[in-house]
Amino acid sequence: MTELKTHLQATGPWAVRGTDAMSEDRPHAPVLSACRGGPAERLGGALRSLHPALVFVVLMLAGLAATALLSICLGLLVTRVLEPAWGIGAANERVNGWFAAHRTASLTDASLIGSIIAGGVVLPIVVGSIAFVCAVLRRWRIAAFLLFALGVESASYRLTTLVVNSHRPHVARLENLPVDASYPSGHTAASIAVYCGLALLITSRLKHGAARALVWTFAVAIVTFVGLSRTYRGMHHPIDVAGGIALGAVALTVLVFVCRTAGAAADARDR
Repeated sequence: MTELKTHLQATGPWAVRGTDAMSEDRPHAPVLSACRGGPAERLGGALRSLHPALVFVVLMLAGLAATALLSICLGLLVTRVLEPAWGIGAANERVNGWFAAHRTASLTDASLIGSIIAGGVVLPIVVGSIAFVCAVLRRWRIAAFLLFALGVESASYRLTTLVVNSHRPHVARLENLPVDASYPSGHTAASIAVYCGLALLITSRLKHGAARALVWTFAVAIVTFVGLSRTYRGMHHPIDVAGGIALGAVALTVLVFVCRTAGAAADARDR
């Protein structure tokens, strides 16, 4: 009887949720599974009468609206208050001027690579390829997380640039892009959404601290490389890069919560 009880606790519909004991979510990334008694599980239980896909879509759209609103408000605060009143704008320009004065052929080539790996061609290919493999393997939650993390970030970035008109650095810019879309750095935000999103998925499956540290070091290095590249090329101020980091982090947080809640709603329906 003891063995039977232990087996049911580990595999039954009431199995303990979390990163160490997971039932039917074991093939998925533990970070996308609701913690037992957490807000995602409670909300998912309240929405169990709805189809999990509908729960995902509704919460994702709500999260998109909240992310865009937060990014717009932060952008207005930065461009209308902090930059003029605190002298941040002048300090930003000095940083961009220093980078422009120290450009070399090799650094310019490196900055181009830093922009490409977080651009509108490479990231959709990376995300689309991984999502396709996950869909074939029926890992729908991982596929949806990657696709919509980038989607929420991109849509929020576009909405922010439509409202917040921030002039790009007054240096020789190495790319032809609209001059009034400096805040936030979309490349930096996208690199956070994708590369840090992948790091979240991978490290949630790793047990060894050294391996997790290595993965996160690589992800942070990529984001840093992208942010420095955008500043070097005269496309963004340092504070725009900081805004991009905040936007990407919020988009990731939203999608983690949405995936957890949709999964909890599915589990509640099964029970």
